[in-house]
Amino acid sequence: MKEKILALPLYAVLTTLVYADAIDVNGPMKFKPIAASAYEQTTTDPLILNSKPWVIPEGFTQSIVSDENTLNIYPDSNDWGDMSTTNETGKHAGRYLYRTHEVRPASGVPFAGGAISIVDLKTGKSEILAQRADWEALDGLVWTPWQSLLFAEETIQAQLPDSDVPQAQSGLLYEIKFAKDDPTTVAEISVRPQLGSLSHEGIEWDEEGNVYVIDEDRKGSIYKFVPATFGDLSRGQLYALRVKNSAKTGEAEWVPIDMNQAQISARVAAQAVNATPFCRPEDLERIGNTLYAALTCEDATDPANINGPGAILAVQLSKTPKVSYFVQPGINVAFETKPTGTVAGITGFKSPDNLAKGPDGKLWIVEDNENSDIWVALPDENGDGYSDGVYLFASLKDQQAEGTGIYFGKDPKTLYVNVQHSGTGNDKTMAITRKKDKSSTED
Repeated sequence: MKEKILALPLYAVLTTLVYADAIDVNGPMKFKPIAASAYEQTTTDPLILNSKPWVIPEGFTQSIVSDENTLNIYPDSNDWGDMSTTNETGKHAGRYLYRTHEVRPASGVPFAGGAISIVDLKTGKSEILAQRADWEALDGLVWTPWQSLLFAEETIQAQLPDSDVPQAQSGLLYEIKFAKDDPTTVAEISVRPQLGSLSHEGIEWDEEGNVYVIDEDRKGSIYKFVPATFGDLSRGQLYALRVKNSAKTGEAEWVPIDMNQAQISARVAAQAVNATPFCRPEDLERIGNTLYAALTCEDATDPANINGPGAILAVQLSKTPKVSYFVQPGINVAFETKPTGTVAGITGFKSPDNLAKGPDGKLWIVEDNENSDIWVALPDENGDGYSDGVYLFASLKDQQAEGTGIYFGKDPKTLYVNVQHSGTGNDKTMAITRKKDKSSTED
């Protein structure tokens, strides 16, 4: 990419605050962790929430990339819904930002269907790339090494069946192929039922061309699709992760599931082979040879509890996979306690949702929680399976809203994050950027 990827901001503000006694987290996004979640800074003031909704570290700015003033896909609901964010990796890498928009059909409410939007970060223009009346709750999104875009439906019980896969009981995964050398023009959209009928969200791939997906269910599994041919998702075998000895962590295996049943309900097919259930797997992110999964309601101490604080799972993608909890409240991060009355809250980790690979290999995590926080987890250097440190980067002042779709593009000093279900009714995509540190040569 030859151009800078960040468009001129519509708003730019700097938020400062008192810091906790914490180390600096080094790297291109070097920061001193913020003191606490935004409990004391929660507001409903639209002037704040529509311009500077995040509490961020000193030395960073936040700006609007696109909001409902520039692209209002669903004027009837005034809500973009859930959004994932990604960027293509070809010759235009860094210029275009893609987003899924999750809306669900509801009785008596006009339904235009799920949509994919595209933002030109050079011009600032936002527009719909693709939309279809039978797409429900679009969420997961990833750009593939064969230069296509994968996205999927996050729905447990499909209400609007795809006419090409009418037997599917849950959501489906789709693939967009683009016109030659033009990542703004759709050439073809294909449904990929071989990757399972599931409540999809996280989508990830590895260097061999295998694709990983999840089932966002309170007893959901993690899946691996091995294509018959690299880059061809129309044929192949879907596997489900099964940890040995009926455990949640330890040595595991990828178990093949029935492919006919997988296209009806991969959940049923996984249960038939005793695949390991996790509590609401959501996003996936691969860093090197490790696949990370956000488990929104996992209780690492009580496998039967489906209302836990959540955790981050790590799956080593070796010949014999090994599974561990990488971030676990009570081990390497605090449990969250909400403020009540005159009792102050305790900032902690709860309901992790979206993941992103940082420019230097750290794992970035955003919560589906009030107040939604962004955390940064350091790699596991000592080999105990856990992150060596989990630090608070940002917190959302908009209590009704949720941060989602975190993503790093070509600029290692800019994090993209969506704000959905905003209390102002104005959902948005934001850039949080580290200002240049003139006193330091470290980056």
